[in-house]
Amino acid sequence: MIASISGKVTHVGLGDLIVDANGVGYSVFVTTNFALEVRVGSDVSLRTAHIVREDSQSLYGFANAEELSAFNLLCSVSGVGPKSALAVMGTLGVDGLAQAVAGADDSMFRSVSGIGPKTAKLIVLSLTGKLSLSDSQSKPSSTSEANVVAALIGLGYPERAAKKAVEDAAEPNMTEAEILRGALSQLANARRVSNDV
Repeated sequence: MIASISGKVTHVGLGDLIVDANGVGYSVFVTTNFALEVRVGSDVSLRTAHIVREDSQSLYGFANAEELSAFNLLCSVSGVGPKSALAVMGTLGVDGLAQAVAGADDSMFRSVSGIGPKTAKLIVLSLTGKLSLSDSQSKPSSTSEANVVAALIGLGYPERAAKKAVEDAAEPNMTEAEILRGALSQLANARRVSNDV
């Protein structure tokens, strides 16, 4: 199995690269975002998932082990193939994926091309408890809180409401996922109260 690949980029497509490693050109599928960041002639070092099928072999490349791990977890979900998993990674990234799962927000997955409502729900159910926000244990709580506020703003909540919800939910030594869950609960309660008035 090909676990990693390093070499010079000789071709860049919308979602794939050709990497020349010691004179052999490997075709590697990557996220569109990653493809936009590299140029022909640049050196890359990728962690890879080597997918072997009866009729084909494919390489999927990632910038680090964390992205590869998240991709492999997505591929383990029934109904999610490598192409769909790569699309999720390209749209949400590792932290976005972890936040969507932690907040049980399947709508974030439905926004990805090729992911329907049933598959989106299945991803959340299958990955709950298996993902953590990157470095969440080692970050000081103020950084974690800022990250969660940014995530909530990204989900469409007003900045002031997001900050208040995070302040109310956060406690010492909480992970970002736990703060996010608490903040989403606070926001849901606030919405319920305003609707009742």
